[in-house]
Amino acid sequence: MSKENHYQVIVIGSGPAGLTAAIYASRANLKVLVLEGLNSGGQLMITTDVENYPGFPEGIMGPDLMVAWREQAERFGSVLKQIDATQIDIKGGSPFRVTTDEMEYFGDALILATGASARWLGIESEQALMGYGVSACATCDGFFFQGKDLAVIGGGDTAMEEAGFLTRYANKVYIIHRRDELRASKIMGDRAIKNEKIDFIWDSVVEEVIGTKEEGVSGLRLKNLKTNEESVLEVQGMFLGIGHTPNSDLVKDFIDMDENGYIKADPGSTKTNIDGIFAAGDVRDHVYRQAVTAAGSGCMAAIDAERWLEARESAE
Repeated sequence: MSKENHYQVIVIGSGPAGLTAAIYASRANLKVLVLEGLNSGGQLMITTDVENYPGFPEGIMGPDLMVAWREQAERFGSVLKQIDATQIDIKGGSPFRVTTDEMEYFGDALILATGASARWLGIESEQALMGYGVSACATCDGFFFQGKDLAVIGGGDTAMEEAGFLTRYANKVYIIHRRDELRASKIMGDRAIKNEKIDFIWDSVVEEVIGTKEEGVSGLRLKNLKTNEESVLEVQGMFLGIGHTPNSDLVKDFIDMDENGYIKADPGSTKTNIDGIFAAGDVRDHVYRQAVTAAGSGCMAAIDAERWLEARESAE
């Protein structure tokens, strides 16, 4: 292990949690490496206008915010590499060996900030209009759809919650579900059914999102799975409510997780079950999933890591 590839803190992930952790750790005069991943920047890289992040009264484009975040981390000395971590070896404890396609790195402390990925339908038109009327976050984007007709895809609690939130802004919300009954809890389903602004379209899937980047979404081409009948639903936005998948496969063999793959941490802390490894952001948060909460937990992880390193040094 050479000094060149040995860092006091290695941050894995480069969204709001990872870059905030890097900023705080670097400002504490720690030697910090950020393994950004090949798709750096997290979910804000596919977000257009961000109007709910404090400090930007006129809003800011998601990619522009991440560029500024990245530059701030580098300003304080963080080393950022746009490569994926492919394996972590915790045998023998700290320093932990982190393997990439480029080389091996060693970190006295690790901060896992790999985020979560929204589940998408996987159709070409959906990807083409992502950020132009197609969204997976009602809390983030609902404000932009005042007085519009919207569709929410899904039949679980996430879809019911998204649809209910969107009724604050929308004229009408259609919940499109591939089955003829909801998977949501009874209380969430009943709440949606009783909402006068919500209608249900059962046994149906989205075949195509209609629209352009210039004009946004104008409709959805639907297919009824029982009759094979196709129809067009005129809406101005489509929200995915089929959940998120935490990006935790890298550490599934040794980090404690819940049944859905979200990393567990000690209450009031970012400490995981492995001494010296901390978790921040959406990879451990299935409740809020906001840039500002991810950034806050990144700050917490950096402070936890700094204090852990200091206590370890004092004990030696």
